[in-house]
Amino acid sequence: MPKVYPATSEVRSRRALLSREGKVALQVICKVPVADEGFVDYAVEIAREGFKVWSRMSGNERGRILANAGKMLLDAHPELARLEVLDTGKPLSESGGVGADSVQFFSGLASTVCVSGSYIPLGSKAFGYTRREPLGVCVGIGAWNYPNQIALWKSAPALACGNSVILKPSELTPLTALRIAEIYSEAGVPPGVFNVVHGDHTTGSLLAGHKGVRKVSLTGSVPTGKKIMERAATTLKTISLELGGKSPMIVFNDANIDNAVRGAMMANFYCQGEVCSNGTRLLVQESIKDDFMHRFCELTNRIRIGDPMKESTQFGALITENHMKKVAFLAISLQVPGLPSCPRPQRRCNSIRNGFFLGPVIFEKCTKDSRLLKEEIFGPVACVQTFKTEEEAIEMANGTDFGLAAAVFTNDIQRAHRVVDQLDAGTCWINEYNLSPPELPFGEK
Repeated sequence: MPKVYPATSEVRSRRALLSREGKVALQVICKVPVADEGFVDYAVEIAREGFKVWSRMSGNERGRILANAGKMLLDAHPELARLEVLDTGKPLSESGGVGADSVQFFSGLASTVCVSGSYIPLGSKAFGYTRREPLGVCVGIGAWNYPNQIALWKSAPALACGNSVILKPSELTPLTALRIAEIYSEAGVPPGVFNVVHGDHTTGSLLAGHKGVRKVSLTGSVPTGKKIMERAATTLKTISLELGGKSPMIVFNDANIDNAVRGAMMANFYCQGEVCSNGTRLLVQESIKDDFMHRFCELTNRIRIGDPMKESTQFGALITENHMKKVAFLAISLQVPGLPSCPRPQRRCNSIRNGFFLGPVIFEKCTKDSRLLKEEIFGPVACVQTFKTEEEAIEMANGTDFGLAAAVFTNDIQRAHRVVDQLDAGTCWINEYNLSPPELPFGEK
C-alpha cells in the first residue's frame, strides 16, 4: 500500500489561521497518498488497458466525448475556481476555467489533424503512405501555480490523439485534478484513459523512468527538468519540458505608455507573480522612464490585496511560507544598491488573518550582475532597466539563460517584428502580455 502523505496545501490556503501568539496555525484541507513503485506499476497497467480501447475509437468518437467534457468543465468553472483558490491562494478572479478552452479546441482536431496522413506515389508499381498513430501512455507532471489549466493543457491534446494519460499534479495542489478526472469520466472517457496519481518527486521519478510510459510532459523548474530528462533517457522516452523563465518586456518611447504599464502589471503581478512566462525584466527606453515609472508605481499601489475568495481581490497569498521567504530574501537581501522604488512590505491580510502575503515590489536600479536579473524569483518582483537604442535593447533582452517568452511595446509595427525576429525567446507578444489561447503553441525557442 502507498504511504499516506499529508498534502501541504494548508500552508498557504485561506485555511492557514493566525494563532493567538501571532503564529500561523495550519489547518489540513486534504490528505493524498504518495504513490510508491507498486502503485505506479498498477497505474501504468490500467492506463495501457485504457489505451487499447481509446486508441481504437475513431477521431469523431473521441472528439464528441472531449467536446462534452469541455462543456462540462465550463459548467463546473465556479467549483473548479474555488478548489484552485483553496490549493494556491490566488484570487478567485484568476482561477478556474481557462483550461476548458483547450479541451474544446482539441476536441475539434481529434478527427482531423490528429488522425491525418499522406499518400506518396512511387511510380506506376508502388506507393507509400504515412499515418499518425498515438504513442501510448503519456505522463503529465504538473506545477502548482496553474493546476487546473496545466492538467487540461497536457491532457487535451494527448487524449485527442488517442493516448491515455497519467497526471501527477503537484503535491501542493492536489484538489482540482481529482475533479477533472471525475468530469472526464462523466463525459464518457473510458476507464483507465485519464488517471490521477498523487505523490512527490519520488513518484514523478518513478513515472518518468517507467518502461511502460511512452512520453513525459513536465511543467516545473530547470533542476527538476534535468532530473526528469535523465530518468526518461533510461528508456528513450519522448519528453516535453516547460521550465523557468526570466523574460524581457521591451518598451520603446513611441509606445502607448498606458497600455505598456497595463502590460507590465500583467507581466509581473498577475497570480502574485507566480507565472513562468512573466516579463520580470522591464526594459524601458531612457527618454520615457520617469513617466513609465510614475504610472507603473501608481497602478501597483492601487492593487487590491485581500481574501482570495472575494471577486474584488486582485492579489492573493503566495503558495507556501518557504516560498514567501525565498522571494522576500531574493527581492530584498540581494538587491544592491538601495531600496526598491515602489515597495509593498510583507504583510498579512488583516481582513482574513491568514495566508502568506508579500506585496508587489518594483526595482529600477538593477545592476547587470544582480541575481535579480539572472534568477527566476517566481514572485511579485519587477526589475526595471533603461536602454538608449534598439540594438542595446535586443542585447539586454537576450542576456539570459531562459528563452521562454518576451514582449515588445511600440507603435512602429515594422520595428516590432524586426525586434521580435532577433529575440531568443519562444512566445513573443507585441503590445500584449501573457495572452496564451489554445490555438497558439507555448514554450521555449
